[in-house]
Amino acid sequence: MEARTQKSELTRAAIVGAALDVALEQGLEALSLQSVADRVGLSKSGVFSRVGSREALQVATIEEFSRRFIAEVFAPAMQQPKGLPRMDEIMRRWIRHTRDVEVHRGCLYCAGAFELDDREGPLRDALYADVLRWRAALRRTVLQCMEQGHLRAGTSPEQVVAEVNALILGLLYDARFLRDSHAADRAETAWQRIRQSYLA
Repeated sequence: MEARTQKSELTRAAIVGAALDVALEQGLEALSLQSVADRVGLSKSGVFSRVGSREALQVATIEEFSRRFIAEVFAPAMQQPKGLPRMDEIMRRWIRHTRDVEVHRGCLYCAGAFELDDREGPLRDALYADVLRWRAALRRTVLQCMEQGHLRAGTSPEQVVAEVNALILGLLYDARFLRDSHAADRAETAWQRIRQSYLA
């Protein structure tokens, strides 16, 4: 029974992983039970029995993107001391992740936002909630920088978060669309300027 449960969990992970590949290549709306079934070598009903409806598959795909992103960018940075050391590590990892992964595969936070910005419903709600959670984590990190005396007391966390998000969007655009090989270096320089402008 335990082996069967483990196999079922592995199969579900493979399904969601394949769904994420489709979403990054073609968009969330291109996702279907059949397209994923074809990729993993299962029947459509086999996919349905493990993830449910198409909408449930789409939501699971968003959750998987967020899980991988947090595991790569945010979680390791928590090993650094609170304040600027932690914020610097987040930015270093975020820029590197964008350069090495999202430039080649795509970013669901970005592409999904443009795809779903004018649509209401559970799918938009799921992506919206994940993006807000990420921005809230960044805001907490900025507040910790202020509490540690690393950034000026009057710093607006919302402004810093807006600026670093704009920095990453610019990096993604320049590196993915313009194919600028120096985009990540420029993003790092931009972060250093943002950082300097708020130092205590």
